[in-house]
Amino acid sequence: MSPVLADLPDGTATTPRQVPEPSGRTVLDIVVPVFNEETDLEPSVRRLLEHLRTSFPYSFRITIADNASTDDTPVIAHRLAASLPEIRTVRLERKGRGRALREVWYASDAAVLAYCDVDLSTDLNAVLPLVAPLVSGHSDLAIGTRLGKGSRVVRGARREFISRSYNLILRGALSARFSDAQCGFKAIRSEVARTLLPLVEDTGWFFDTELLVLAERTGMRIHEVPVDWVDDPNSSVDIVRTATADLKGVWRVGRALATGALPLADIRAQLGRAPLAPTPVPGVPRAMPFQLARFAAIGVASTLANLVLFVALRGLMGAIAANVLALLICAVANTAANRRFTFGVRGRDGAAVHQFQGLIVFGIGLGLTTAALALLGALVPEAHQAAEVVTIVVANAVATVVRFVLFRSWVFRRSAAAPAAPVPSSPEIAA
Repeated sequence: MSPVLADLPDGTATTPRQVPEPSGRTVLDIVVPVFNEETDLEPSVRRLLEHLRTSFPYSFRITIADNASTDDTPVIAHRLAASLPEIRTVRLERKGRGRALREVWYASDAAVLAYCDVDLSTDLNAVLPLVAPLVSGHSDLAIGTRLGKGSRVVRGARREFISRSYNLILRGALSARFSDAQCGFKAIRSEVARTLLPLVEDTGWFFDTELLVLAERTGMRIHEVPVDWVDDPNSSVDIVRTATADLKGVWRVGRALATGALPLADIRAQLGRAPLAPTPVPGVPRAMPFQLARFAAIGVASTLANLVLFVALRGLMGAIAANVLALLICAVANTAANRRFTFGVRGRDGAAVHQFQGLIVFGIGLGLTTAALALLGALVPEAHQAAEVVTIVVANAVATVVRFVLFRSWVFRRSAAAPAAPVPSSPEIAA
């Protein structure tokens, strides 16, 4: 039996209600985090419940996690929990999707913990494929992916571009191998959650990414399920603010990994897991001509990507802010590509350090392009966007030369060769 707690918006305390559970341990507890979702909550929860009742072979519970809603969301959630035995509701007084998931997952007695977004953008037929590998013990976490083979996604070009850019940053900055960090459709074994959750600091949208990075670094097996996904055109997510918070999270986690602040080895030992060793790959040529050719090719691709991203973001923010965000995304991807293809560095060792050194190089390029845009704005206050683009191209050309020099002489400088072992003298020579 588990208590259902819900306070009404007017402050009236409700009596905890005991929800009868199936005999034995509940297999799945699927959490639906909500904030001011009075319109979508009931139809979505009823649709999810109907699907689980008819298509899910294990015992389950649906938990509505009310994130300090100020509309009628808690009233509706309480009514659903009072009338449907498979549903419970928990009221939190502070916002944050990550905070809601942490608190509900910690308190749950289910074997597998999951969550889905209230808009149900993900096709519910993926629920069983998501959960089954965790029930069997084959995997530790499972995520829906909109970027894998077999996925079918309906959404705008801007969201598609931002999503792919974000996951590219994760691959470059944190050496992540999972394909889609932010799809609102994930599950985790309860014992794994209780081990990793104390290490996850974020309480908002970056919670998913941080949890997945820690899981991967501690040797967990992450199962990916291609999903059918339809974008919610009425989503209230602030893309710019969320992207900014996510980039801050990437910096924080990357710094913790680089400095060894996270007890990853202890967790691996505790769980008896070890991360997969990187597959050895023959190094690429390191001579200057080869490096210049590869660096130039990557630079051209980065510049084009930077321009596309700048134009996409320019409609959402000012020129300088759009340039900063676009340049940061492309800088992380550029460092990762040059690390692998130009300077022949493979595997995860030192990847975080290289990225942070690359960000210092990025800062120099940012200073050049930002100063150029500021100068253009001062000289030509009503400059057309085409003039801004030309300015960025010229400033990037200068920054590119500086970047190559610093990459070669500092970031990816080859370790000094170990001194050769002395050749033992033969008796004849010694004589």
